[in-house]
Amino acid sequence: MLKLALVFLLVSLVAGFFGFTNIAAGTATIAKWLFGIAVVIFVILLVLGLMAGEVLF
Repeated sequence: MLKLALVFLLVSLVAGFFGFTNIAAGTATIAKWLFGIAVVIFVILLVLGLMAGEVLF
């Protein structure tokens, strides 16, 4: 998922460089959402891993 966020970020930067501001804004929004979802999933898995570690030890 972070790969997709990076791809959309790069597309946004290239589109912004060439003056396609609407496309740049859209892809930047998608990149932000994907990054946010990846962070939320990471935090959930981190908490679950810590809770599982406490159960084992």
